[in-house]
Amino acid sequence: MEHMPVDTNDRRDDKTDTSCEFHIAGVVVYARIEALQYVMHALAALPGAQVHGTSADGKIALTLEADRSSCVAEQLHAVQAIPDVVSTALVYQHHDHADSLSEDIADETDSSRVH
Repeated sequence: MEHMPVDTNDRRDDKTDTSCEFHIAGVVVYARIEALQYVMHALAALPGAQVHGTSADGKIALTLEADRSSCVAEQLHAVQAIPDVVSTALVYQHHDHADSLSEDIADETDSSRVH
């Protein structure tokens, strides 16, 4: 099966040079056990990527952050292209307007309302 390239320039949210969005994706990466350290270092070197943990069976918890959905897609393609990555699973994706990141959040002091 031949894969057709994706035109990331044809995305509605990517028509401007600057983005007012914040995207974060949670990914589980499955790597060959014997190459786990290599894959972890390669992942950590990707812009916007952060390794949060690993398991002995080759699972790696990873987050990807970017200002555009197409950038997150490109990051996922880069992860999949790393030698010894067996598979990836996108387990979480969220986007928000960048202005909401600077909003104050009220401190909840009533412990009876905290679960």
